[in-house]
Amino acid sequence: MNNGNSEALLEKVRTAFQSSFDIDPKTITINTVPGDVPAWDSMGHVTLATSLEKTFSLSFDVDDLMAMENVKEICRVVEAKLSKVAGA
Repeated sequence: MNNGNSEALLEKVRTAFQSSFDIDPKTITINTVPGDVPAWDSMGHVTLATSLEKTFSLSFDVDDLMAMENVKEICRVVEAKLSKVAGA
């Protein structure tokens, strides 16, 4: 993950957090975990996943959702999906 792309990716992830949880996107970092965001519970995770799908025009399967346990993993999963789409 090169730094320019990773920062742009994180910005879009922050936007998804903002629309899902109505929080300041600047509070979301690559090290954010569910315990840092009060509304990020199991239902919040579904809301976040839906927002991420819309933001990135992607579709996640159950394995993706299970892997997305923190912001770092969300970025990893999204980046992997985007590179598959680009390579397809």
